[in-house]
Amino acid sequence: MAGVELRSVSKRFGKNYAVRDVSLSVGKGEFLSLVGPSGCGKTTTLRLVAGFLSPDEGEVLLDGESMGGVGVRQRQVGIVFQNYALFPNLTVFENVAFGLRTRKTPEDVLRPTVEQLLSMVGLDRRASAWPRELSGGQQQRVALARALAITPKVLLLDEPLSALDAKVRNSLRFEIKRIQRESGITTIYVTHDQEEALSISDRVALMNDGRIEQTGSPRDIYLRPANSFVADFVGVNNLLEGEYLGDGEFRWKDRVLSVENVPLPRGSCALMIRPERISLSSPGAPSAGLPNTFAGRVSGKVFLGPLLRLAVDVDGVQILVDLLNTEIEPPALDEGVWLRFSPDDGRPVAGR
Repeated sequence: MAGVELRSVSKRFGKNYAVRDVSLSVGKGEFLSLVGPSGCGKTTTLRLVAGFLSPDEGEVLLDGESMGGVGVRQRQVGIVFQNYALFPNLTVFENVAFGLRTRKTPEDVLRPTVEQLLSMVGLDRRASAWPRELSGGQQQRVALARALAITPKVLLLDEPLSALDAKVRNSLRFEIKRIQRESGITTIYVTHDQEEALSISDRVALMNDGRIEQTGSPRDIYLRPANSFVADFVGVNNLLEGEYLGDGEFRWKDRVLSVENVPLPRGSCALMIRPERISLSSPGAPSAGLPNTFAGRVSGKVFLGPLLRLAVDVDGVQILVDLLNTEIEPPALDEGVWLRFSPDDGRPVAGR
C-alpha cells in the first residue's frame, strides 16, 4: 500500500490549471522530491496532499484512505515551510513540544520525545535557546523536529533550504536525508533545485506546466530523460537538433552519428550528450576519421573548482565539455581541438 497516492488530480485557479491530471504514488518510507521550474505546480500538489487545497478533479489518498472532506489536522501530516514559522516567544524545546501539548500529551511522554528529536537534529544542547539566538540552519532543524514530534504519517517539506546559503544547504541536505531514513517516514520534498532533488531522493517527479513529465530514480532521470524538457532541465547538457534514423543512427548537420539505439520513431528529435561524457584531444592526436568525432575551436572557459568547463565551437554550435582539473595544461582560448563521444553516451530524446 502506498503512503501517498494521487489519482488523476487536477486543480484550477479561475480558468487556469495549476495541476492537471496528476497521478502519483509514494511508497511507505519513501523519499520523493517534486522538482521543476517556478510555477510548474509542485507547491500546489504539496498543498493538495496536506489538505490546504481540495482537488477539482481526482482523489488524494493517505495509507489507502481517501482524504475527501478530511481537514489538515485530521490528516496527520507534518509540514516544514521555507520560512521556518517558529514561535519567537517559545524556546527551542517548547517549539518542538507545541504540537504534543495541543494534543494534551502527558509530560512523561512529551519530554523524552522532544529530547530524542532534538538529539536527532543535533540541537540537544540548545533546548533552552530562543529562535532569535539560532542560525538559519539551526532554525530549520527545529522546524523539522517540530514536524516530526506529532508522529505524522507523511512529512511534507516545501523549499525548506532555499533561504539558506549554499554551504549550509549542502550540509542540511544530508541531515534531512539521514533523519528521514532513521524515522522511516514517507516524505515529499518540494524544490526547484534539481541538484538538491537528485542528491537526496529515492525517486524524483519532474513537473512542468502542471503535469508530471517523468518519475524515476535520480539515476534514471539523469541518464534516461523521457524528453528534451527533462534532458534540458536536469543537469548541464548538450542537445543537438537533428534526425533519428533508427537502429542507433542520428543525423546531425552533414554527419551520421552512432548513438544509443532507443525505441523512438524516426524523425526530428534532439541528441543528448552530457559534457562529462565527451573526450577532448589536441589537433595532433590521431582523431580524424574516428566515429563520432568533431573538429572544433575553444570559445570559452569556466573554472568550477574540480572541473573546467569548456565551450567548443563546432560548425557554429556551442558544445560544452567538462574536464577534471589536473596539472595538465588545458587548451587555450581559440585553440583547435577534437571532440569525441562513444555511441552509448549519445541518447536521442523526443521533443516536448
